[in-house]
Amino acid sequence: MQPSMRLCVPSAPVLGLFCRGCLSRTRSWTGRSFTSLPRKMSRWNSEESCNPLPPQENPRVLITGGLGQLGVGLAQMLRKQYGTENVILSDIKKPPPHVFTSGPFVYADVLDYKHLRELIVNNRITWLVHYSALLSAVGEANVALARKINITGLHNVLDLALENCLRLFVPSTIGAFGPSSPRDPAPDLCVQRPRTIYGVSKVHGELMGEYLHHKYGLDFRCLRYPGVISVNTPPGGGTTDYAVQIFHDALSTGHHECYLRPDTRLPMMHISDCHRATVEFMQAPECQLSLRTYNIAAMSFTPEEVAQEIRKHLPHLKVTYNPDSVRQTIADSWPVRFDDSNARRDWGWAPAFGIEELVSDMLRSVRDKRTDEGLPVS
Repeated sequence: MQPSMRLCVPSAPVLGLFCRGCLSRTRSWTGRSFTSLPRKMSRWNSEESCNPLPPQENPRVLITGGLGQLGVGLAQMLRKQYGTENVILSDIKKPPPHVFTSGPFVYADVLDYKHLRELIVNNRITWLVHYSALLSAVGEANVALARKINITGLHNVLDLALENCLRLFVPSTIGAFGPSSPRDPAPDLCVQRPRTIYGVSKVHGELMGEYLHHKYGLDFRCLRYPGVISVNTPPGGGTTDYAVQIFHDALSTGHHECYLRPDTRLPMMHISDCHRATVEFMQAPECQLSLRTYNIAAMSFTPEEVAQEIRKHLPHLKVTYNPDSVRQTIADSWPVRFDDSNARRDWGWAPAFGIEELVSDMLRSVRDKRTDEGLPVS
């Protein structure tokens, strides 16, 4: 290799071994403070070579907050690629039988640093996906708990990722933007200034991860998710949850009461696109990444637009609007659209679902789910 070239980390495997901060260690970890870490090695030269290194063993993945909207589906996708035993779901709740029998599941509280450390060490974890968080509307109802889980829990994960040279993924959100942010579209880099504890905690996570990447070489990766639409988990207190509930209501009662105004436009994404984006981003060679936090986008619609698309399949659907002041205020501070051009350029992101495909798939999936559960379908 020529002296001016930089070796690119491979897309799959034992990525923690290449943590720049860890390569420079001359002494063992002596505490949990960032200041106890050794300084990172010299920066590699700016030019890069994306010639892959020889294949390594599969990553060992731990997913925190795994029983939320995203964890189970992401685990299924990762297990197909890397093997069932290499992907461990965790949460503080009891898993349903189908989750418990589908692959490794452990109890993990992100506020319990010692136990989380034991899980990482005992299971030889190399990738950590940190999904534990309180969402926007729930967080506003319990700011103290949101601060504890979303910030203190994050600090535990950051410390452990540094200590163990993990590839760390922490999702961010449209909620990381605020009223003073550009809204149509919102770029990757701009003024953010969110006005919810959820958004504030996500901006904190973005900045801490970027700081630790530049200072110690932490392989931190973050995607700002739009509203994610899925059938397998019930709405969990997010501002975009109407876009999930409306499908259930359309096939049960035929009536949906929306807590947002009919013209409230927000970025949205089908859950399969969300999972695929996460996996592709985690697999992307580090030399391809110009940022540590990227927007990803698929579509943007209003409650009335998605209702009109559903009526192409179910003409009887009735939607009434009763805006909730808390959620409407939150939605009005968020972007109308995401600019995800950097993700498309750097690591090839492209969504598969538009609004037509999303509505068709959700109606089919909700209908099948209700039928399997013995529930009536209108």
